[in-house]
Amino acid sequence: MCMQSRRRNEEPFLERESERELIIVIVILAQRQASLNMLRVRWLFLGLDLRALLFLCLVIPSGIVGIYLHGQKITYFLRPLWESPPKPFITLTHYYHENVSMETLCRLHGWGVRDFPRRVYDAVLFSNEVDMLKIRWNEMYPYISQFVLLEANSTFTALPKPLNFALNRDKFKFVEPRLTYGMIGGRFRKGENPFVEEAYQRLALDQLLRIAGIEDDDLLVMSDVDEIPSRHTIDLLRWCDDIPPVLHLQLKNYLYSFEFLYDLRSWRASVHRYQRGKTRYAHYRQTDYLLADSGWHCSFCFRYISDFIFKMKAYSHTDRVRFSHYLSPKRIQEVICKGADLYDMIPEEYTFRDIIGKMGPIPHSHSAVHLPSFLLENADEYKYLLPGNCIRESG
Repeated sequence: MCMQSRRRNEEPFLERESERELIIVIVILAQRQASLNMLRVRWLFLGLDLRALLFLCLVIPSGIVGIYLHGQKITYFLRPLWESPPKPFITLTHYYHENVSMETLCRLHGWGVRDFPRRVYDAVLFSNEVDMLKIRWNEMYPYISQFVLLEANSTFTALPKPLNFALNRDKFKFVEPRLTYGMIGGRFRKGENPFVEEAYQRLALDQLLRIAGIEDDDLLVMSDVDEIPSRHTIDLLRWCDDIPPVLHLQLKNYLYSFEFLYDLRSWRASVHRYQRGKTRYAHYRQTDYLLADSGWHCSFCFRYISDFIFKMKAYSHTDRVRFSHYLSPKRIQEVICKGADLYDMIPEEYTFRDIIGKMGPIPHSHSAVHLPSFLLENADEYKYLLPGNCIRESG
């Protein structure tokens, strides 16, 4: 009996001893494995020379940081490798002189002349470009039958905004008898592609045009506020017969003011011979025909720094604001006076020659010849748009 009792007491003790020994063995094996791993690491580094170590410790991390900071630039620079240029336009020579008759001008373009001019509708979506709208409408005023303007209480990026035209309507009394104004409520859908909201507002502009009374064969000017057709271009197209049903307008492309001429390739502005049920207000390529030297496109041509910041956050390409310091007023002012890019981007071109040729700031121009007449007649008020006046107000 005593022996059996002693055996029962020894069994738990023996089990505990076995567990301790097993734990010790596991720890020893783990230590040996760790030592083996350290030896492998040592053998790896012993097998590398100094240049390989520098590559691992400096080049690779620097490359990762560089891609993060400049990945967009790399993508745009390499664009010609995977994207072909669009089909070239068929550019129509543009003839004009103030002392040449309309009959002669139409004939030079290969068109006939009408007994009476077509009606012309100018339709725009409005955000906050008060000064540019005033210059635009004064330039086109003599030949526009109806001005049509639509504004929303939201940006394309679903940010709330004031009804800036309504707030400044007193400045446009000269067009009131010919103005059709509309306001549309924004949908405020955060995270949605901004181009969806833009398309929604352009569709609403189609409806406003019908309210304004547009009819078949009237001329419809489709362009952003800062894309300004010249007065004589509109007069030519309303008087000439047999013009193309749709015609894009080649505009001189300026940035920040008429001091920085970027190129002559602005083409999105267009003129349409309206057809009910077919003509849709759009801002993309709709024909192969382009009328040369037809006006001016002055992009980001604002009086106040605050307007630059608003547009950078509000328009459809808001993804280009990659870093918060891009919105710094001090930085924006420096960029304007240099003629550099607000988004620090590589030029959006399709050949390496064009990309390299446009890299860097835009050269300063000292020419103020053939600009909108209203701008020059009111040069003191719009001094910031003329060469030599890059400093902007804070707003």
